[in-house]
Amino acid sequence: MKLDNTTAAVVTGGSSGLGEATARALAAKGVKVAIFDLQAEKGEKVAADIGGIFCEVNVTSDESVDAGFAKARAAHGQESVLVCCAGTGNAVKTASRSKEDGSIKHFPLAAFDWLIQINLVGTFRCVAKSAAGMLTLDPGEDGERGAIVMTASVAAEDGQIGQAAYSASKGGVVGMTLPIARDLMSEGIRVNTILPGIFNTPLMQGAPQPVRDALAASVPFPKRLGNAPEYAHLALTMIENSYFNGEDVRLDGAIRMAPR
Repeated sequence: MKLDNTTAAVVTGGSSGLGEATARALAAKGVKVAIFDLQAEKGEKVAADIGGIFCEVNVTSDESVDAGFAKARAAHGQESVLVCCAGTGNAVKTASRSKEDGSIKHFPLAAFDWLIQINLVGTFRCVAKSAAGMLTLDPGEDGERGAIVMTASVAAEDGQIGQAAYSASKGGVVGMTLPIARDLMSEGIRVNTILPGIFNTPLMQGAPQPVRDALAASVPFPKRLGNAPEYAHLALTMIENSYFNGEDVRLDGAIRMAPR
């Protein structure tokens, strides 16, 4: 797919981190970018920087996502690119015993469901609604109408202690990549997923330096955290290379996460 000023894109979670880097990389190609996020102040600033548009969107709400797509399409036309970076995480053991008094508790199911709703259902919600819009586009070269990139995590394959919900949510994204690609193959819409390792995102930047150093040292090579533009580079490769379809790709410096 050619990326230029005739292309419209939506990036969820585009106010910071991996999504912001991707929004900026797309805009650098001339693409008209709409950012979906709940961080309005940051999102408005990024949108202003790149000449895009910000849409305050909660990916767990049909109404919010519909309103976001309506606003984006009114400004830029129907998007042919969707990159899903909106997501969050938590760390709670499935069941555990208190070191203080020996009391036993389990993972609160509401917290489990909350994470699934954001990371997995929220991703699918945006993909399904964007794909339906892409079906209205005239096909281009090879009959292509659109390209979608989803974001999972190496935790989908190497989940650590306390990551049952997070790994389930990201494993679900990996698991639905090929079926969605097959669902959309006759309409010329490609779907791929990136599994990032440990990246230097705003969340990680809040960790103590010794923790960050230890995590960087655990990466086989290069021995550092990933940088958001490296994620964006792979996302654009998946979009621009029209033979890239139905794939789940780790971007992790060859790390394999230990139990803790």
